[in-house]
Amino acid sequence: MVGPVVNAEYIEYDDFYLESRCRMPARDWQQRAKGLLKAELKRHDVSYRELAEKLTAMGVPETERNIANKIARGGFTAVFFIQCLEAVGCKTLNL
Repeated sequence: MVGPVVNAEYIEYDDFYLESRCRMPARDWQQRAKGLLKAELKRHDVSYRELAEKLTAMGVPETERNIANKIARGGFTAVFFIQCLEAVGCKTLNL
């Protein structure tokens, strides 16, 4: 499947494209995102239950179970990632 054209190149958004164009397979990127989020939660001493409370207070209703599932899967959205970082008070992130 061919995606949009950017700088005269066709861009495809699937695992095959990501794995063929990036040094790491897509699942490794998911593991890295998962690790970064878990590390920030640990660094700020925030449990999944506390994160759920903080997100709900921000107007992003989540349950402890939903958070645990999303993080375990590692396939969460960038929006969810940023909301979590904001909820725990993370101002900088070292890659």
